[in-house]
Order: sequence, then C-alpha cells, then structure tokens
Amino acid sequence: MDQLVFIGTGDAMGVPRVYCECKVCMEARSTGLNRRYRSSVAVEGEEGAFLIDCGPDWRSGMERRGRRFAEHILITHAHFDHIGGLPEWADACRWLRRRGQLYAPGEVMDTIIRQYPWLSGQLDLHSLDEEGCQLAGWDIRGWKVFHGKNGFSYAYRLEKPGYAWVYCSDSIALPEAQKKPLHDLNLLVLGTSFYREKAEFATRSVYDVVEALELLDEVRPARTLFTHMSHDIDLRCNYELPGGVGFATSGLTISLHN
Repeated sequence: MDQLVFIGTGDAMGVPRVYCECKVCMEARSTGLNRRYRSSVAVEGEEGAFLIDCGPDWRSGMERRGRRFAEHILITHAHFDHIGGLPEWADACRWLRRRGQLYAPGEVMDTIIRQYPWLSGQLDLHSLDEEGCQLAGWDIRGWKVFHGKNGFSYAYRLEKPGYAWVYCSDSIALPEAQKKPLHDLNLLVLGTSFYREKAEFATRSVYDVVEALELLDEVRPARTLFTHMSHDIDLRCNYELPGGVGFATSGLTISLHN
C-alpha cells in the first residue's frame, strides 16, 4: 500500500518567521500546531520510496522521521526552499558511500548544476523530458506551471492503475493549458500561501485559498490538501472549507489508493 507523508507544509520562509511575533508564529513556537517546515513530501510503498523536493529543512525532516538515507529525490524547481538541502543530501551520500538519484526537468537541472556544480560527485543526475520517469512504480509526468513573479515551477502528475494525483506546490493563475492535467484526480496537493492575499498581483507567486477554491470548482479533484502555507494560515481557525478539502500538516500521512 502506497502512502504520502507530508514532511513540510510551509512556504519559502517557514513558520515561525524568526522576526515575527504574530499569533500564528507565537503558537508555532509553543504548542506547534502551526509550525511549518519548507514544503516536501515522501511517497512510500512496497515498490520503493522517493521524496519530492529537498529544501533547507531536509536534514531536520530526516531526523524527525528517523531516516538515515534517501536514494531518490524529485525536484519541482530550483528555488532555495526546494533545493537548499541538496548539499547535505550529497554529503550523506558521500559518507554512506551510496549514490543518490536526483530527478528534475532539464532546465531545472541546469540551474541546479550551476549552483552546485560538484553534486555529480555523489549523485546521479537524471534530466526529465516529456516522457517523465517512473519511481516506486508511479508513472510521473511533469509540466511547467506559472509561478507568478518568481517565474515558473513544475507540477507532477503521478499515476498507478486506478489512482492519479498531482503535486503542485508553487503556482498561481494557471492558464487553461496548464490546468488540463489537474482534471480526473483522486488527490490534488496544491500550494496556498495565504487565505486571502492582499498584495498586488504583480508581486505574488502562489495561489491563495480563495483563488484555489475557485480552481477546484473547475477541475473537481476527489480530494484536495493545501500546502506551502505562510504564517497567514492559522490551523486553529475554521475556514469552512468544502468537503474533501483540507490543510496538510507536518507528519500527516495518507493512503494513495481508493
């Protein structure tokens, strides 16, 4: 049986913000319901396991889960909150004398190599094309999605017989062509940094919850979990989300089957 584990559900800065004493950050420092590490998930099953994204909280995420090695990691885009843990992963591979397997679309891989040109010493680098890849028995196809002022990211559609889901952590205002892979899903994991973001659109990069709910009315996944949340989202509040829609939390584990 395959399962999805939310290792982190935070936006680029995580929660609490070191400088902030808002009610959400203060709660995150005390009881920890709103504590959020940078967004990452693990897919685990009888056919293997892999991670999606490797941000600067990678090491602490491994420690929290009692893991000592990750062999396969798939990257959505080359922003620091999604690749900042790659040096630590490579160092773990070096000490354990085991090769890591890094997967990313070609243009994302090119950026990663420019930033960390020595990674190939410890990792095998797999540049994905339109054919995608297969990990832990999942057929995986990526496509470029609009990331607002931050340029682009990639979303991934993962399929096994009888089950399809998408991981789309960083996107906003998707045009019709980029929405097509979001149809006919058992699960959509979607990034929503704010409940209702008031900043000018030109300065934004991720859906807010209100906009995301409008998107869900179009694509109608069976279940949706929001991730990539800032300190604007307070999990103690009742946002009156529709049925089948919720917020992911660190450590949340769900089954990937009907």
